[in-house]
Amino acid sequence: MAKVALILTDDFADWEYAMIGGIGGSFYGLDVAYFSPTPGQLNSMGGLTVIVSKGLEELTAWQPDVVAVIGGTVWDSEAAPDISDLLVAQYENGVPVGGICGGTLALARSGLLNSVPHTSNDGEFLIKNAVGYGGASSYVQSEAAVSSRSVVTAAGTAPVSFAAAIFEAAGVPQETVSQFKDLITAEHN
Repeated sequence: MAKVALILTDDFADWEYAMIGGIGGSFYGLDVAYFSPTPGQLNSMGGLTVIVSKGLEELTAWQPDVVAVIGGTVWDSEAAPDISDLLVAQYENGVPVGGICGGTLALARSGLLNSVPHTSNDGEFLIKNAVGYGGASSYVQSEAAVSSRSVVTAAGTAPVSFAAAIFEAAGVPQETVSQFKDLITAEHN
């Protein structure tokens, strides 16, 4: 069973993790766990209150197969936690790393987006909010998640393709991922 670590912060975006946590765990057999730079009570952008008891030290000890940073309003503020060392260490250990919406700022600050094709809410969003970001020439304007060399990125408007890319990174069979995409997007056809 592949282990997927989701990193949440206060004011996290409800829609960006829901399919990974709900569908990935209960339907695809992934072991999904939640971690935070500030464990304790967190509130989502939608008003959900959750208790995340595991800190980032526990994430490393848990040895995930995939790490995904979920967006939220903290990432483009001065209160954004610096999780660069954790992300780089996971990536260097062969763990795919993902970020959606504001979570892409954590990847940009860590240098993981400097030389791989990636996306986010907008190219200017990364330039404006991620000190040290040097990947503007590798930025791809995309409505769907972008995966390259074990780095997965997406805009906040792309939670379905982000979930699918995280499932792929976790080893969910391609046929199953394709079925997931077909089912979730069927109402838009």
